[in-house]
Amino acid sequence: MRYDVSVIGLYILDVLGRPVIRIPDRGNVDFIEEIRLTVAGTAGGTVVDTAKLGLKSLAVGAVGDDEKADWVLLTLNRHGVDTGAMQRLKGVPTSATILNVRPNGDRPALHVRGASDHFDVAPDMYDQVFDAPIVHLGGTGLLKKLDGAASVTLLKEAKKRGRTVTFDLIAASAETFGNVGPLLTYIDYFMPSIEEAKDLSGQSTAEDCAKFFLGKGAACCVFTLGGDGAYYAHKDGTRLKSPAYDIKIVDTTGCGDAFDAGFIASLHHKMDTETALRFAQASAGLVATGLGSDAGIVSFEDTLQKMKNWKIKS
Repeated sequence: MRYDVSVIGLYILDVLGRPVIRIPDRGNVDFIEEIRLTVAGTAGGTVVDTAKLGLKSLAVGAVGDDEKADWVLLTLNRHGVDTGAMQRLKGVPTSATILNVRPNGDRPALHVRGASDHFDVAPDMYDQVFDAPIVHLGGTGLLKKLDGAASVTLLKEAKKRGRTVTFDLIAASAETFGNVGPLLTYIDYFMPSIEEAKDLSGQSTAEDCAKFFLGKGAACCVFTLGGDGAYYAHKDGTRLKSPAYDIKIVDTTGCGDAFDAGFIASLHHKMDTETALRFAQASAGLVATGLGSDAGIVSFEDTLQKMKNWKIKS
């Protein structure tokens, strides 16, 4: 196969600044320490990190016909991501977000939906899009055209071709389950945050959330628990909770995407379940040590070293 992973879904340009204590009155100016631009989104952030972790990665999504698109495609290419399946759509802006990162890590956001709302994967793209053993769909909830029946068709085709399907979403609510529920039977690894899992299922614990989604057809649930670590529940009965690393957090933007990338890399390297969780958490932890969704991760080897050397939260 041409690729190790195909990453389909939400591609965003993030503009981040920190630390933002307040928005200045009138037209006044406050000074902050750092501003960055990053390729982000539940697909964009993930594909950059899989590439940095050494996987041959295909980006499958859409940008507009503006200056933001130029930057997104250039940056993806600079990270070694194949952009041959990225669509450039006329008449719409590239999806973008302004994030004001507060000293405590909160990050209120202003978002333009843009090209990702108009993105779909046509059948004539299937041979390229599915030319990878792992297919990741990221961004359900903010993919207006692809959400719903089109995503069912897409994942059904992925499973027909024998691919391992990983999945994450964004902007979860009880209503979002209408789009997510029909996909679960085609998902091998369902990887939302615990907050998203609770919002979708109406359950109050990781264990009950997992029981809910496994009962709806998912093969395995892998939840990120923030400062409490990660939780793994497989339909074969395996249950595992992995504690968080003890690190200094700068910004949590993109940590879920980095966790997804780390877990995908662990599947590629055929790690055992416990090691896979630790590696995914180390990937997320590295991103949390800097500003933006591509911060921290340097390489597979460096992430592996951090996984082995970092202290676990007591």
